[in-house]
Amino acid sequence: MKKKVCKTCKLFVESNECPLCKGNQFTESWKGRVIITDPEKSKIAQFMNIKAKGEYAIRIG
Repeated sequence: MKKKVCKTCKLFVESNECPLCKGNQFTESWKGRVIITDPEKSKIAQFMNIKAKGEYAIRIG
């Protein structure tokens, strides 16, 4: 079973509410993932407009 991803911020979540944006719309259709440990220094986080640590999907369907 694929993990679910918040459609708003692309964060992988396990509950029924995204802890980051408080959204409740999810998808299991995603491709690639990236783990951000230091969003302030990460070029990838800046490119993806990610401001918080976590595991994110690169693309969602």
